[in-house]
Amino acid sequence: MESRRVVVTGMGALTAIGNSLKDYWRGLLAGRSGAAPITRFDASLFKTRFACEIKDFDSDAYFGPKDARKMDAYTQYALVVADEAVRDAGLVLDQLDRDCAGVIWGSGIGGLQTFQDEVAKYARGDGRPRFNPFFVPKMIADIAAGHLSIRYGFHGPNFATVSACASSTNAILDAYMYIRSGHANLMITGGSEAPVTECGLGGFGSMKAISTRNDSPDTASRPFDRDRDGFVIGEGAGALILEAEDHAKKRGARIYAEVLGGGMSADAYHITAPHPEGLGAEKVMRSALRLAGIQPHDIDYINAHGTSTPLGDISEALAIRRVFGDHAEKLNISSTKSMTGHLLGAAGAVEAIASVLAIVHNRVPPTINHFTDDEQIDAGLNLTVNCVQERIVNVALSNTFGFGGHNASVVFRAYH
Repeated sequence: MESRRVVVTGMGALTAIGNSLKDYWRGLLAGRSGAAPITRFDASLFKTRFACEIKDFDSDAYFGPKDARKMDAYTQYALVVADEAVRDAGLVLDQLDRDCAGVIWGSGIGGLQTFQDEVAKYARGDGRPRFNPFFVPKMIADIAAGHLSIRYGFHGPNFATVSACASSTNAILDAYMYIRSGHANLMITGGSEAPVTECGLGGFGSMKAISTRNDSPDTASRPFDRDRDGFVIGEGAGALILEAEDHAKKRGARIYAEVLGGGMSADAYHITAPHPEGLGAEKVMRSALRLAGIQPHDIDYINAHGTSTPLGDISEALAIRRVFGDHAEKLNISSTKSMTGHLLGAAGAVEAIASVLAIVHNRVPPTINHFTDDEQIDAGLNLTVNCVQERIVNVALSNTFGFGGHNASVVFRAYH
């Protein structure tokens, strides 16, 4: 079967800086930090006491208390953003061939709160194995994809991708390939994560992976800044509706952008640390460019992985310079994690959305909280520090790199 063009026709977002697609974009352009002291539990004994929590989210209002209790927060977030994306795409479900519509969803961890609560309850008990019958269906990382297919009656490809912080970029790339190869006409894809829990905070804290800047949470996420001290845990979700171009045009859909392709690679180096020279990051970006059929000089904007970790930011900057050469000084780079925090498995989805919106609006969201240049990071790179920059964005690249050495990059282009 001849390969088909794949386009983005709908999006939805739920982040610490906005509970809808429109509010998320406004938050990015405003350079607003979503980091604040944790409200969900008492974090006073933890080394880190802040995170990028979603604000004013009422699960009962969306689902009702009975249904909400059957779903972990990560699944709830998935359903909320998918609903927004379906509405945004103008989908009329009864007019779709639902055998050719599917769901591929990413999450790095899945139902972490559910797992923590059930194990803690058992540990406090008398040793008898009393567990909630929804324990496993709430916890497993594929259940959000299952709920989404049930909600919309989609009988096409349905599964989850789990590759740590690259999970939802892998989901997007898989959805793209299933459509391109003719296995589906339409896919809901993206990712969700709800890691702001005691064990999430404690686990990352014990690794010394997260910032401990408790005196100034809103400036704690400092990608590429000399004084960065780790990432800020974030939560939320992002959803994209991908369609075959002919399918979208036939139903008169508004098209945001085209998915040109993407790349995947492995560092094959360390379970948590990036390769110090950024070799895996270099390989995935070169692969993304090759499979998208474009050259380095075609890229206008890179939404960097940019986690605000001491090692990660250096290795990504090195890789960008090697891949893009002199053109690295002509394109814009920014890390929106400086505002949303690090959404782990959902990072790729919300950052892909930021990349698409940069193309639509020809505005590059900033890397906020940049105070001091790092002499180990190439001074010639335009990191879009602290202020939005207006420019024509025809092609954007979004990077995600995960524990285990998983790397995934996706390329979007203005639709024409």
